[in-house]
Amino acid sequence: MQTEKEDEDEASCEEYVARSDFTGSSTDQLSFSRGDRLLVHAKPSSEWWWAELQGVIGYVPASYMSQDAAGEEEEDPSIEDPWQDEEYFGNYGTLRLHLEMLSDKSRTEAYRQVILSNSASLSSKRVMDLGCGTGIISLFCAQLARPSMVYAVEASSMAEYTRQLVKQNGYDEVVTVLQGRAEEIELPEQVDVLVSEWMGNCLLFEFMVESVLLARDRWLRDGGTMWPSSAALTFVPCQADSYYAEKMAFWERPYGLDFTPLQPLAQQEFFTKPKFSHIIEPCDCLAAPCDVISLDMYTLQVGDLEEMKGQFHFCVEKSAVFHGFTAWFTVCFESLEAGGATVELNTGPNSGPTHWKQTLFMLDRPVSVCAEDSISGTIVLQRNPVWRRHMTVTLHWTIKGSTDNPDNSQAGTKSFPMWR
Repeated sequence: MQTEKEDEDEASCEEYVARSDFTGSSTDQLSFSRGDRLLVHAKPSSEWWWAELQGVIGYVPASYMSQDAAGEEEEDPSIEDPWQDEEYFGNYGTLRLHLEMLSDKSRTEAYRQVILSNSASLSSKRVMDLGCGTGIISLFCAQLARPSMVYAVEASSMAEYTRQLVKQNGYDEVVTVLQGRAEEIELPEQVDVLVSEWMGNCLLFEFMVESVLLARDRWLRDGGTMWPSSAALTFVPCQADSYYAEKMAFWERPYGLDFTPLQPLAQQEFFTKPKFSHIIEPCDCLAAPCDVISLDMYTLQVGDLEEMKGQFHFCVEKSAVFHGFTAWFTVCFESLEAGGATVELNTGPNSGPTHWKQTLFMLDRPVSVCAEDSISGTIVLQRNPVWRRHMTVTLHWTIKGSTDNPDNSQAGTKSFPMWR
């Protein structure tokens, strides 16, 4: 028989519906499938809630949960926008993000250098600048190369100001600003060059690349040029002493008191999601970085974005504490001229700083490694089946001790939801 106390506890719970699948990466996280109904007992943080599914209790990511009615609405794509366009383009309708991007000299100068080094060949070309923002790339084209026409496409309300900037700088005869999504806009002709700055954290996050691919298939002439022409996601095992000390070791003896019972909660709150805007020093890399995923922008298809897999194998170069993995990306711009130099934008620690910085994926617990140990495994980038700008990064790794350290062998797996 249910007691009065149990009745009160159950009444205080709230029922939520899972938006999508989630695989817990530790023993106190619940795994569930899209559509499962969970009872939420407590909301200890904005990111992690304490919930129950079929009598099992554990932490669940709050961003995966919806109230009952909202969860039912999500089944109908005509009701719920899986791209969250209002929020996404609303952000790009303000100056905050544009100030960040324009202030990124490595990024902006790379695009300027692409235009400048190809100025002679661009002079007779038709160009599409997709997601043009304030129009800086279009203005570089008009200023440095004078192509026959530049179609500057921008879906957010910033397009109204871009038209003013184009006119203010005297390039309105060369640059035509079109407001609308890439999937919806109409051009009077196909273009010779499709240029876009579509990259996000961990290269693919927010999946603007899908709009670029759709525009490519519709508006780029046969034999036309894609800028960037290729891209690669780079990975490296790393140490992260200061971040670990700040978020985890802090709870050991603050002010002479034992706060270690809070460490499991700290692990859930700080290490379950990747850390954006991380800055890794070259000395924190435990091995030579390697590319785990490579994209050819001419052959990449929208369907390829649903799941991308890569492999890695690292030989540890020094004895250290292995805290996790760090990722960054590189994009390359091929020359319009035969034998011309390729321009590269690298967001890694050995290049100029960018607003993307790097992305850190922390292990649940650090591992001591020695020189010549090996770390190998796979990385899977899986697009969220409902919320199309989001994804989950799943890592599988195996540490194998060297001949001098044969006992240091273990394996692990962890999934990181990437949400805006």
